[in-house]
Amino acid sequence: MPGKILITGGSGLIGMRLSEMLIDLGYEVAHLSRSPDKVSTYKTFKWDVKEGYIDENAITYADYIINLAGASVASEKWTDERKKEILNSRTASINLLHRSLRNAEHHVKAFISSSAVGIYGNSGEQLMSEESNSADDFLAEVCKAWESAAWQMRDLNIRTVIMRLGIVLSIKGGALPQIARPVKMMAGAPLGSGKQYMSWVHIDDVCRLFIRAIEDKQFEGVYNAVAPHPVTNKEFTKELAEAMKKPLVLPKVPAFAINLMMGEMSEVILAGQRVSANKVLHTGFTFEYTYVEDALESFYETEKD
Repeated sequence: MPGKILITGGSGLIGMRLSEMLIDLGYEVAHLSRSPDKVSTYKTFKWDVKEGYIDENAITYADYIINLAGASVASEKWTDERKKEILNSRTASINLLHRSLRNAEHHVKAFISSSAVGIYGNSGEQLMSEESNSADDFLAEVCKAWESAAWQMRDLNIRTVIMRLGIVLSIKGGALPQIARPVKMMAGAPLGSGKQYMSWVHIDDVCRLFIRAIEDKQFEGVYNAVAPHPVTNKEFTKELAEAMKKPLVLPKVPAFAINLMMGEMSEVILAGQRVSANKVLHTGFTFEYTYVEDALESFYETEKD
């Protein structure tokens, strides 16, 4: 009998798709939200991380908690203020859940949290596994703090799974529409050297992986949530142009131009990670989209201009 899933960050890109897929499988889904009065398809409990408040009914409701909360890394320039928000939005939300679970009678069987492959920093061509060392740039530090907050759940004897997400591909948001915009206007070009690796994953595969982590108790600890075949930025841009049936006209967009526009945030685009999916594959999970051309075609095949 499918159980009750409580999702933080449920109104985000992954949260919305995951909620749909869970409902289709017969699960009950509830979201935690700052403004639960907004019309929502899903049962919604109030929480306010800044105030340290969470409706205790949310905690007693849940069989499983999926944690996707966190301020967007790429939507605004990285001022000191914004960097604080990026970090705190991830750690404070988990700390609040941890405190609430510690103090409540609950029946939560597993806590599944997102993290990101940014933990590996700019790792060049080296293939990174879950055991690889983490870097020490801003995004890596955020990921480390995010994961150590999630590990607290193990003190409560709750099975804890951390998914290090690659670039999640969806046309409804995230990186893909931003990368696709210049290609659509026939001004597409690789970014920076174009040699930096992009470890990507189709949104449906990520959601299937979260669902698998709920259902399969062998999932415990850290997993790279990336498709098995990472590509360079140059290859990605070429495949995207092909899927969109657009030419690639421009030479590369130089790194200094990206730095100029985005400041420190440019490391999101210019740093590359080549990340291994082997640990996930060893669990028996199969990706629906293992090659980037299939993933991109799934979005642009049916699109009419």
